Amino acid sequence: MSKEMLKQSMLIAVENQLKSNTPPETAATLERLMSEGYSRQAALELIASVLISEVFDVVESDEPYNENRYVSRLKQLPTLPFDEQT
Repeated sequence: MSKEMLKQSMLIAVENQLKSNTPPETAATLERLMSEGYSRQAALELIASVLISEVFDVVESDEPYNENRYVSRLKQLPTLPFDEQT
C-alpha cells in the first residue's frame, strides 16, 4: 500500500468515526482543532495521524485496539504521538 493510499484510508476511517460518533472524542477533537485555527482538512489529518499511531501500536504489540490510549492522544493534539517519543 502506498503512503497516499494509507493516508486516504485513515482519513476515511476518521470520517466514519465522525459519522458514527464513535468515539465521540473524535468529533470533539475536530471541533477543538478548528476553533484553534486549523482547517478542517488539517484537523482531519492530525486525527488520522493519531489513528495510524494506534494501528501501529496494535500491530507492534499484538494487543487489541486501546480506545483509552487513542482518546488520550486525541486530547494531546496538535502534539503528535510520535513527537512524544523524541
